[in-house]
Amino acid sequence: MTKILAINAGSSSFKFELFNMPEETEIARGLVERIGLSGGKFTLNSEGGREIIERDFRNHKEAVNVMLETLVDKKIIQSIEDIDGTGHRVVHGGETFTDAVVIDEAVTREIEKLSEFAPLHNPANLMGIQAMMELLPDVTHVAVFDTSFHQTMPESSYLYSLPYKYYKDYRIRKFGFHGTSHKYVTNRAGELLKRPLEELRLISCHLGNGASIAAVKAGESLDTSMGFTPLAGVTMGTRSGNIDPSLIPYIMEKTDKSAVEVLNVLNKESGLLGVSGFSSDLRDITEEAKNGNERAELALEVFSSSIHKYMGSYAARMGGVDAIIFTAGVGENSALIREKVLDRLEFMGVYLDKKTNNETVGIEATISHSYSPVKVLVIPTDEEVMIAREVLSKMA
Repeated sequence: MTKILAINAGSSSFKFELFNMPEETEIARGLVERIGLSGGKFTLNSEGGREIIERDFRNHKEAVNVMLETLVDKKIIQSIEDIDGTGHRVVHGGETFTDAVVIDEAVTREIEKLSEFAPLHNPANLMGIQAMMELLPDVTHVAVFDTSFHQTMPESSYLYSLPYKYYKDYRIRKFGFHGTSHKYVTNRAGELLKRPLEELRLISCHLGNGASIAAVKAGESLDTSMGFTPLAGVTMGTRSGNIDPSLIPYIMEKTDKSAVEVLNVLNKESGLLGVSGFSSDLRDITEEAKNGNERAELALEVFSSSIHKYMGSYAARMGGVDAIIFTAGVGENSALIREKVLDRLEFMGVYLDKKTNNETVGIEATISHSYSPVKVLVIPTDEEVMIAREVLSKMA
């Protein structure tokens, strides 16, 4: 068996999952919080139970070192030499990376260069990579990019209607995100439908605090809702999604805010939070809507209708659709949102089984009627397994 660590490093956190591959069995998972800050915390979950270590972590290297030492101390692994490979989530791969890659100096330089597109994420991802490479110098390290799955989009999908030189000179284009999740559920849909991906036209809905929709034809991304940044597309927890660009200077004029301040509003004060006025959490909003809160009801309608619009659009782009997939926190758990999104899509061949939909929470299921030409699937995403698979494929 091959032991692979799947890693998601943030600026002050470090999440990991250890797998036996190719069986894809989880050995342990954990989270290091508040790296570089006071009040650090390391939580480890395994068959032996939960271990919590409270201490400060000066940097990512120290956090990784404590993680490895704890895995050995708890006899989850015999020694750090048991780890055969690591896979690292990297948010932005630009146009450079169309697939996962084995990390070397040239790759790390390019990830750093691409930080201009993801200044909050790529530098943090890189800190995790550098810490692991320093402490485990003899294993295979692989970068898995959120954007790479969408690099199959044609120019008609990824180009903006701007002067073409902006694309040539500055790479201003749609990149798309959540690619690892969309790829995982796409592959799983093919298995569930017992059909080759080459035959399938899928609409994948990754709905969480961040949300994106992808049109996947023959196993490849044809189009996706997020754009140059994750701000574009559907309404999200705190992000506005698509708006008229002219609103930015208009809001600046009316509120005396700078462009940066307006972007902060669009990223952190809008979406479900902005419409409801009290929360970005769909569970809170759903509960308030049940109690008759009109703003909560409005937030649910705005959220679901913004997703609903993509169904017809992407079906048209692909010349039809064979299945719709719901995944991530909201997609997997909210029967209400799934029903609202699919409402009035019978003309497309979508017939929701409301009873099955209402009974499906966080589990894999087909929630369309047996006679529905278009199948509707709930597939819990597993980006960590997808990362581990990518590492294994590069080790072959």
